[in-house]
Amino acid sequence: MKKIVLEDKKIIMSNPMSVHNYFAWPSVARLRNGVLAAVASGFRMEHICPFGKTVMSLSYDEGKSWTLPTPIIDTTLDDRDGGILAYGASGVIVTSFNNSLEQQEKWSEYWLKPGNNRRNYINGYIERIHAEEDERKYLGSTFRISHDNGVSWGPLMKSPITCPHGPMLANDGRIIYIGRTFSDPVLPPVPDEIRAYEVDGETGEMTYLGTLPHVADDGKGKFGEYEPHAVMLPSGKIIVHVRVERGGDNTAEKVFTVAQTESYDGGKTFTPLHYIHESKTIGAPAHILRHSSGKLISVLGDRMEPFGIRALISADDGESWEAYTLDEDGKLPDIGYPATVELKDGSLYTVWYQHPDKGQPSVIFGARWEMPEGK
Repeated sequence: MKKIVLEDKKIIMSNPMSVHNYFAWPSVARLRNGVLAAVASGFRMEHICPFGKTVMSLSYDEGKSWTLPTPIIDTTLDDRDGGILAYGASGVIVTSFNNSLEQQEKWSEYWLKPGNNRRNYINGYIERIHAEEDERKYLGSTFRISHDNGVSWGPLMKSPITCPHGPMLANDGRIIYIGRTFSDPVLPPVPDEIRAYEVDGETGEMTYLGTLPHVADDGKGKFGEYEPHAVMLPSGKIIVHVRVERGGDNTAEKVFTVAQTESYDGGKTFTPLHYIHESKTIGAPAHILRHSSGKLISVLGDRMEPFGIRALISADDGESWEAYTLDEDGKLPDIGYPATVELKDGSLYTVWYQHPDKGQPSVIFGARWEMPEGK
C-alpha cells in the first residue's frame, strides 16, 4: 500500500488537566463563512461513559490552530459521535446519538472492576440524575441546527437514523441523511436497516426516501452493517460507503471494511452493496469527500495491526479505488473515524481519534496532506 506523507500532525482536541480527557469520533467541514469546524465527542472518561458531550472547535487559519472545544449537544446521557454539514447561506447541522442508562450501567460493569474509583464515580452520576425523565426526553439519535454559522443553535431534535459523520449535501442544496436506524433495549424495537431521509434545513423535519440493501450472505456468518457516509457527484449519482463487520478468529471469516452502493434517483433506490478493496479488514467506517479535482477520497480507520488511517482514492467516480496509508502510528485498536476537508490551496486536512500512547486517553488529531499525483 502506498504511503502519503502527513504534514503538521498534531493534537487539536484534548483536556489533559482533567479526568474528563477522552475525545473520539470526529468530523470536519468548512462553514459557509470559510472557517473550518471540527466536531467530536469530548470531555469523556472512557470509550463508553455517561459524560460525553458533542463539542466543536474552530480554525480560522486552515487548520494551523484550533479553538478550545465547546459543547454543542450536552444532554445528561452519553452524547457520542459528532457529524457536521454546512449548507445554504449560513446553515450548519451537527448530529450525535446517545444510549440509555441501562446500557451505561452494563458498560461500566464490563470496563471497570468493582471498587474502581471511576466506576463509583460513573455509577454515582447515573444514580443521581432523573433517569426516566431524561431518557424519555433525550434518548435517541439527535441533532441541532444553526442558521448563523454556528454562533447560535436551535433546539435539540430527534432523528430515526444515525451515522458518525452526518448528512450529505445534494447538488440542488437539499440535505440527504443516510444512516442506520436507531435502537436501544429500553425502546420499542425497530427494523435493523440503513435508510435515506431528506432533512428540511429550516425546520429539521425529515422525509423518508428509501432503504439500502443488505450485504449478500457469504455463508460464513452474519454481517453487521453500520455507519454509512455518502457523497453526491455532479451527475446526481450518490455513492454510499457502509461499514461492514464480522468477528471471528478465522481470518477468512473476519471482516472490517467498507462496501459501496449507488443511487441514481436521489436516494430512493440503491444498487447491491459490493466491496471496493480486496482486503476484508482494511478498516471502517468511511467519510467520503469529492475533491475540486473531481477525485473521490474515502478515509477510514484500520483496527488491524499496524493500527492507522487509510485513504481510498477514486479518479473514475467510484468505479475503482486505490488504497493509501495516511498514518500507522496507532498504539491501540481504539482508533479511527477520520474525516477530511479540502483546504483553500487544494490540499487536504484530515481529523481522527487515537491514543497518543498506551495508557493515555484518546484525543483528536489533525494533519494536512497532498493529493497524490497520477490516477
